[in-house]
Amino acid sequence: MRSLTFQTLIITIFLFTIPTSFASPQTLENVFEQCITDFKPSNPISPIQNFTYTQQNPNFLTILNNYVRNLRYFNNTTRKPIAIVAAADVTHIQATITCAKKLGLQLRIRSGGHDYDGLSYLSTVDFVVLDMFNLRSIEFDAKLDTAWVQSGATLGEIYYGVANKSNDLRGFPAGICPGLGAGGHFSGGGYGNMMRKYGLSIDNIIDAKIVDAKGRVLDRSSMGEDLFWALRGGGAASFCVVLAWKIKLVPVPEKVTVFNVETLGNRGGVSTTELVAKWQEIADKIDNDLYIRLTLSTSNKTVKASFMGMYLGNSSKLLEIMNAKFPALALKQTECIEMKWIESVLFWLNIPPGTAPTSVMLNRIPQKQIYLKRKSDYVQEPISRSGLDAIFKVMLENENVTMAFNPYGGRMSEIPATATAFPHRAGNMFKIQYSANWFVPGEAVANDYLSQTERVFEAMSPYVSKNPREAFLNYRDVDIGTSLNSTYEEGKVYGVKYFKNNFERLVQVKSRVDRDNFFRYEQSIPVLSSR
Repeated sequence: MRSLTFQTLIITIFLFTIPTSFASPQTLENVFEQCITDFKPSNPISPIQNFTYTQQNPNFLTILNNYVRNLRYFNNTTRKPIAIVAAADVTHIQATITCAKKLGLQLRIRSGGHDYDGLSYLSTVDFVVLDMFNLRSIEFDAKLDTAWVQSGATLGEIYYGVANKSNDLRGFPAGICPGLGAGGHFSGGGYGNMMRKYGLSIDNIIDAKIVDAKGRVLDRSSMGEDLFWALRGGGAASFCVVLAWKIKLVPVPEKVTVFNVETLGNRGGVSTTELVAKWQEIADKIDNDLYIRLTLSTSNKTVKASFMGMYLGNSSKLLEIMNAKFPALALKQTECIEMKWIESVLFWLNIPPGTAPTSVMLNRIPQKQIYLKRKSDYVQEPISRSGLDAIFKVMLENENVTMAFNPYGGRMSEIPATATAFPHRAGNMFKIQYSANWFVPGEAVANDYLSQTERVFEAMSPYVSKNPREAFLNYRDVDIGTSLNSTYEEGKVYGVKYFKNNFERLVQVKSRVDRDNFFRYEQSIPVLSSR
């Protein structure tokens, strides 16, 4: 009731500042819209009202749904924002921050909408969505060493632009999903299939432009190194709005080699258990140019293992490495496909080579929306063969859950855990992503899939990191804790899982740059005053 009373007071005061003829009837939407329209400075070429959608706007639900990637959070009972500001100019961001603060509204910042648990477009209180999809420019330097990328640009747009500008000689280490928005993906770490060679996205970011809680536009120099550190892996939505990132492009060979070997029960007489055990022995120690992701699923009451890999080089060198380090897989020349790096992006989407142009990665709206749940874990010691057999048994009992094992090592082990806010470095063999997807609405169906996911997650507890049981911020998971009252104690529950020992430094930075805790949400970094 206290926040409601405060908000009502703010709106009442605001109404006294506008002509009486406009003051009745007034809703929170009207007041917010009036506030951002009156904001100065403004850009007359791009008036903010042309990019603002309230619930009365016929396009409101379309704009909201365009970047919802989890149908669990798009239904008649889900609380909707009072407005969406699809910012097309920095003044739109400044106006949205200023007016949300003035009216006691929470702000949700959305660049691609891939927040798995919907925290970039959900809230339990009145809120506004600042949608970044219009801010998607990519500007390359003359030598093609760096590029300024706005937060609303997708990875597909970045990859496509980098490859075309560099004649396929440059790339960037980030995720395998082209629809991911740069704003959230980078600020949570940003990992992909070149991370063993080049590290995470944040390890290749050298500057940023932000808008802070005071509406100031800052870069690395003016924001200070502490905040720049926090933005790289700490989740920028706790601190500011990122307008753009300056990324360092990396060299890629003229050809890379990809493969996807699937086994059901055994391969050439070698059991799935044995293959997974052998994968554990080499995945984080093999050549840094090689990344092999292992995915476990079920098919016909049997566990299926998929070994999907990319080597930054030709197939003959890849086979030489595999025969020496992972002979149990018995990779064949016919299973290896050489292609341009940009073409490999489609391969990782399971698009068969030659069946689609690389421009398909520019598509922003997916053809099919799904209901989903994701969770994460880190493995630091090899899982025994008996342990693997026990895990397989649980998977067969919960057949709608898959696990992707993403190998670390290489460059990831060379970068100190304190170099950025992302702490999961040396000592981690691989990260697990738990996935459950379904296509049918309904609470009973959802509960079944969620329960299956939780059972597999719990069964994995003996084999994963402990004290804390670590989690990856970009695999957003509200099950590990939320902060309803924005207290330090609540925030620490999930904070140490996402950030380990970096959590306390993040709290210090947050307390300095956003003392009033304007940039807050259900899993944001708390301020010290909330102890």
